[in-house]
Formats: sequence, C-alpha cells, structure tokens
Amino acid sequence: MAPARSTGCLSGALCRQLLLTLSILTFACDACKTVTLHVPSKLDAEKFIGRVNLKECFKSANLIHSSDPDFQILEDGSVYTTNAILLSSEKRTFTILLSNTENQEEKTIPVLLEHQTKILKQRHSQEKVLRRAKRRWAPIPCSVPENSLGPFPLFLQQIQSDTAQNYTIYYSIRGPGVDKEPLNLFYVERDTGNLFCTRPVDREEYESFELVAFATTPDGYTPEYPLTLVIRIEDENDNYPIFTETTYTFKVSENCRVGTTVGQVCATDKDEPDTLHTRLRYSIIEQLPASPTLFFMHPTTGVITTTSSQLDRELMDKYQLKIKVQDMDGQYFGLHTTSNCVINIEDANDHLPTFTRSSYVASVEENRIDVEILRIAVEDKDLINTANWRANFTILKGNENGNFKIVTDPKTNEGILCVIKPLNYEEKQQMTLQIGVVNEAPYVGSARSAMNTATVTVNVENQDEGPECSPAVQTIRIKENSPVRTKVNGYKAYDPETSSSSDIRYKKLSDPEGWVTVDENSGSIVILRSLDREAETIRNGIYNITILASDKDGRTCTGTLGIVLEDVNDNGPFIPQSRVIICKSTMSSAEIVAVDPDEPIHGPPFDFTLDGVSDSDVFRMWRLTKINNTAARLSYQNDPQFGQYTVPVRVTDRLGQSRITQLDVVLCDCITVNDCDIRASPIGGNGGVILGTWAILAILLGIALLFCILFTLVCGATGTAKKPKVFPDDLAQQNLIVSNTEAPGDDKVYSTNGFTTHTMGGSAQGICGTMGSGVKSGGQETIEMVKGGHQTLESCQGAGHHHTLDSCRGGQIETDHCKYTCSEWYSYTQPRLGEKVRLCNQDDSHAHAQDYVLTYKYEGRGSAAGSVGCCSERQEEDGLEFLDHLEPKFRTLAETCMKR
Repeated sequence: MAPARSTGCLSGALCRQLLLTLSILTFACDACKTVTLHVPSKLDAEKFIGRVNLKECFKSANLIHSSDPDFQILEDGSVYTTNAILLSSEKRTFTILLSNTENQEEKTIPVLLEHQTKILKQRHSQEKVLRRAKRRWAPIPCSVPENSLGPFPLFLQQIQSDTAQNYTIYYSIRGPGVDKEPLNLFYVERDTGNLFCTRPVDREEYESFELVAFATTPDGYTPEYPLTLVIRIEDENDNYPIFTETTYTFKVSENCRVGTTVGQVCATDKDEPDTLHTRLRYSIIEQLPASPTLFFMHPTTGVITTTSSQLDRELMDKYQLKIKVQDMDGQYFGLHTTSNCVINIEDANDHLPTFTRSSYVASVEENRIDVEILRIAVEDKDLINTANWRANFTILKGNENGNFKIVTDPKTNEGILCVIKPLNYEEKQQMTLQIGVVNEAPYVGSARSAMNTATVTVNVENQDEGPECSPAVQTIRIKENSPVRTKVNGYKAYDPETSSSSDIRYKKLSDPEGWVTVDENSGSIVILRSLDREAETIRNGIYNITILASDKDGRTCTGTLGIVLEDVNDNGPFIPQSRVIICKSTMSSAEIVAVDPDEPIHGPPFDFTLDGVSDSDVFRMWRLTKINNTAARLSYQNDPQFGQYTVPVRVTDRLGQSRITQLDVVLCDCITVNDCDIRASPIGGNGGVILGTWAILAILLGIALLFCILFTLVCGATGTAKKPKVFPDDLAQQNLIVSNTEAPGDDKVYSTNGFTTHTMGGSAQGICGTMGSGVKSGGQETIEMVKGGHQTLESCQGAGHHHTLDSCRGGQIETDHCKYTCSEWYSYTQPRLGEKVRLCNQDDSHAHAQDYVLTYKYEGRGSAAGSVGCCSERQEEDGLEFLDHLEPKFRTLAETCMKR
C-alpha cells in the first residue's frame, strides 16, 4: 500500500510541477501573443511588411533576433525582408527572439505571415458562422501599407452593426477617397460591410483618410449613428534623403586650431518624421587631395571641423570633399545620396616680405629734390594684392635730417626711395640708410623678428653751384646815434665749392628808409642818414634790408641783413593826451599818463612837474600828484571858473631826459565828460566864448531893435504935455528894476504890441501905449495882463497909499496922467536907485548880508534864469511861460548869450 502511496505521491508532485510549467507557458503566451501579418505572395528584398509591438512583450530587451534569415527586425519593431521571397504556401511563420543580456531573460514572439486571398475566404466563412453574433458599431483601427502591390481590390476590414440581427442593413461610406479626391480609392460591400482599397497609395501625398460609414435599412431607416473610420497609410522608405545644395562652399583660415568649424551641411527626407526612414547619418566619402586627412563630419549634425592645424594655403589653397547622407540611421540597406563640398583656405599673414638683396647702392646730385633714386624689390609668399602681401617700407636709420622718403608702388609692391630735401656735397659725400619692410596686416607667423631690413648707400655727386646765402638772415648791431659815414660789417655770402667769400659781389635790393649803402666788393654797409630807432619801419628794434649776392658767372642768392639799432636816450617822455576835460560838479581832478619811445632802460619812473614861474596862475590854480611810475593826477584849486586853460606839464625820465607837454584843460559844467560842449563853455582864465557868424548877426539885429524902441519912446514922451512934478512921500520905499535882465526880475510887463513902463510912487501915473503895467509896493505885486492892451492896476499897498491906473484902449495915450518927461524922471531916480542898491539886504547893524558879494554857481542845465543875486526877489514869478515860445530870431539870440 505504501509503495502504492509513494507512487501516488510522486505522481502528484509531477502533476503539480507540470501544471506550474503549463501555467508559466500560458502566461508567456498571453504576454507575447502571435502576430499575424497579411502579405502578398511575392515580396521584394528590403521590403517593409509590417510592425510588431516589441515593448508590449518585453520592455527591457536589448537584443533582437529573427529565427528566419529572410527577415530583419529593427529597434522600433519594423519587419523588413532581406531577400526576395515567394510564398509557396498560404502561411509562413518565424519567431522574434527578445533577450536581456544583463539578467539572461528571454522571450519570443511568433509571427504568422498569411496570404491575403486565404484571409478573405476565411473571413467570408466566419461571417456565415458568426452572422448572428453581437457586434458593436464602433471605430476600428485600420491601416494600408504605402505603395502596396495588391492584389487589388485589397481587403482592409469589415464593419457591421449590431442591428443587423433584427434588420436587413445596407452599408455605405463617404469622404476623401470615396466621393472626394482621390475618387474611388475605397469602397464597401453593401451587404457584408467589407472595406476594400482599389489601388496603391503614396503616403507623402496622403498621410491618412477619414471616412464616414452609414448603416441603413432598405426603407431608409438609420438605426445607427454615422461611424467615423480613420485609415492611416503606413510609411514605406521610398524617398531618398536629399542635400539642400548640390555643392557646398566653405572657407577656413590657414594655420587654424584643431576643431575649428568649417561649415555645416543639411539634408531632408520626405518620409514619415521621427522614424528610421528619416533618421539621417552624414559622412565624408572622399577627400581631394586624399592625404593627409584634415576634416571630420559629425554624423548627426553635419558640421565639418578641422582635424589638423597644418593647413597651409601656400601648399594647397583648396580641398574638395565628397559627402554622403543615408537614412535608416546609416544602416547598409538605408537609402543614400551624395554631394560635393569645396573648402577654400584663406590666407593669413604667416610669411614676412623679404628683400631680394641685403644691400643696395644709389647716387644723386646735390641740391636735387623730388627725384627717385632707387627701387627696392621684395618677395612675399602670401596672397597677392592683399594686406598680407602689400609692403610698408620704413627708413630706420640715416634720415635724421629728413632728406629721404620711401613709398610703396601699389602695382609692383616695390619700395621707391626719393630725395625730398636737397643734399650738400660739401657737407657730406655719402649717406647710409637702413630700410625696414613689413606688411600692412599684422604678422601672425612664428618668426623671431617681424621685420626684414636692408642697407642702402647713397653717394652724393658734386655740382657746380652759385653763391650761397647762409644763413639767410644775418644781423649786426649799430647804435641809433651813430654818425653819418660810419662803416660796419654787412651781409656775407660764400662759394660752397671754395668756402670763400672772394669774387662775390653785393647789391642792395631794399632799404625802406634809405639809411645805408652797401659796398659792392665786401658787403659792408655805410650809414648815409641819421638812424632813428623810433621810426615806423622798425620792428622790435630791428631794421631789415635785402641783399643780393652774385658770383662771376651771374648766379645769385638773396639774404636779409637785420640791423639791430641799440637804443639811446634821445627822446623825452610826453603825454599823448593833449586835451583833458574835468566836470567840476562830479570831478576834482583828471589822470594823465606819459610814454617814452625809448627802451625801458631809458624810460620810467617818470617825474611830473608844472612848468613856469612858481608864483604864476598855473601854480595857484593847478596841482600835480604822482600815481605810479607813468601816471599823475592833475587837480584844480581855488575854485577856478568854467573855461579852457593851458597847463604846461614837464615829464622827466629816470636819466633826466624831459619834455614839456602843453595840456588843454577844460573845466566844464557837466556830469560826464561826454556831456561837455567845449564851444559853449564860459570864459575861464584864458579862455573865451567863441561866437559864430549867425550869433554876431543876431546880436547886431537885437541892438538895432532896441535903438528903434528907445527912439520911439523918446519921441512919444517929448510930445506929451508937461505935468507938475509931484513925487510921493514913500518913494524911498520903491525899487526901480531894470526890466531887460535875463534872470527872474522883480517887476516886468510884457506885451506883443507896446513898450514897458514902470510906475513908482503912490500917485504917479505914466503909461504910453496899450500895455499892462506892474507896480510893486511893500513887497506885494499885482500884475494883470488883458487882451487888447487894456490893463488895470487894482491896488498896491505901500505906506498907506492907494493907486489906480486907468486903461488905455486902441493905442490912445492918456496925456493928462503923464506928469514927467523921461529926462526929468532919470535925473530924479538915478541917485536914489544907487543908494537903494547899496543898502540892499542890510541887517540891523547896517552890515551887508553874507551873500551880498558871493558869486553863485550854475543852477543846472535847462534853467531859464541866470545866477541868483542877493537882491533878487525870493518868491516865484508868474507869467513867464511865453519865454518858452520865442520867435526864431529871439530864440537864436537867447541860445547864443545864455550862460551855461
């Protein structure tokens, strides 16, 4: 029983192990289910037949292998044929082996290839069997291989509605590829719902199609909503990658560093993006010249870089590359195209210009200028007519005097040596120059010295020359007081051949003042006239004359002889300002400045003094005060009158040389100097009023007019009946005022058609003509001017008396009131008037007032009255406005005689 039990236990263990293995196998089959691919009976080599989802089976697989060598599996699960295949049977299988080399795990995916005609038959039989099975009306993924070979029509899938169990359903489709372009590419069987494709499709033209399927009953009822079907065109690697340019051209500098970018190429592929069909790889197939390899192309970016720093343009200035681009990530069966790339090597200044010779010899005649004496050739391996090739020449040594210059010929690149400043054989017969040469561009090579040098020997050839005036300006010194006929050395020229001045003749070309003569043989000068250092032609104390020197052959040169005149104290200082104006109202002095034409050693400090007798009016009226070494202040004293004065001033320099200047000093009634009118100034010490012709005529006319008035007055008084002499008792209290004074008077009567008469006393009445009158008594005055000549003296208060002056109309004279003749009036009033004037303005002690004899100053410009005296009336006068409107003749007289 036991063995039996043991045998039973063993059998049970084996059964459990077998069940575990079966369960594992079953799980593996579920994870990696069989993949069925529908293919035509004939397959070409490298033909895409489908795609397998490898990640769904084994995500960590890093090794993919096919059990059938006729097929190749890529990383994305694409299945390609490696050889042309003809399916002899309706089915063919192979296995995809997936493995992980790290954990040794492996999985397999069975692949079943079925012929499309077999599948159509099976699906038709299945439809009959499963006709009553429940189906869903939903989108079903569908795809069509690009450029499929058929056979056509090619079955794609079947669409079916669940309502077909209850109704008879007709199927139809619409959309692009059916009733829109491309027309009739797809169709569906009305009864079965089988969808077919009628011809090959190009994915690059149509990536997908979106169709709309309909399910309807024979009577037009629609039990289902329209179904959207998306048919995707599976890409086939049928497009070659294409370079963007047929020939690429790049440039790179010679001697550049390793890894320098030369350029980048680019290609495009029309196949589906982000697939192996468009994953491109770049590479260089060929380089010309082939050796050495100098360039590298990055396989994914197409960037070309250098692999060597030995690019030398002088050895090879251009390289050609044949480049390739291949899809399928560069695998051997990928499609590829080629293109050309030209790389030009740019020149760098890595070669110095070098002289063809190390030394040169040239010659030139003396005194020649702007002449080419030598051309110096150089060699340079850099690119011609560039800054790396063009030469710049420099004179390094031997040209300290600037006799030479060297320039570059732009066509030949030669150095042209020229003479720009004359050479002198007598001074130097040979000169040695050191010439250096560089390029216009900086040198980038590895040579120790960046400049090449050569030596040029220049021989100076002698030339027969004329006299030489060197230096061109020569000077001699002569005292300005040197006597006439004094002989001194003159200008000296010499013969450069003999360095001698013999056989040279001299001639004076210019002598502005004609002061000297020139000896023809020696060049000495003789003074003909007295020299004056202060002459206008003297500049900075030097008098220049021009000398012409000539040899026996007639060759000449010209030089300048500068005669330095040494100053002698032969001029006294003087005052350039001959007239000085002093405004008395604002100034008490004026500043005077003296100058001395002599040198400063003979000039200031100056001494200023008044010239003349010490007790003369000059010393009483004027005073000098020194301000500094060259200026003094002239002040007036003792209050001189306005006018013009002559003041002699003596100025003496430091050595005692002196000179008198007669200053015209004007004391003027002004505020500023510019306001002073010298011609109208009042007479001063020795000045006077200068009257013009018209002023004199106006004065004479006025005198004649006065005589006419006086004659008429006398005649009128003589014909009047005599009246008894009656004089008022208070006559001594009256003042007789002369009515023609220019200052504001005490009593005046004005009229345009008569004369003026003053009435003195209480009962005196004497008026001739139709004029108004004014009488003053006791300090009170009343004047009334009436048109038409009618005037009335209302009242005059004086010593208790009352006076009345009747009117005189129409020029009639009241002869009854004229008591006295003019002569009697004069004899009576003259002595009394003198007494009144003497006693004017006395105080209680019979002493004169303080201002009785005081001369008053000018009251200001524009005053109609003159100076005010002690006896003048202190109150303002009325009725003087007519003075502002005088007739032209009287205005001229007033302006002429008015005191300023």
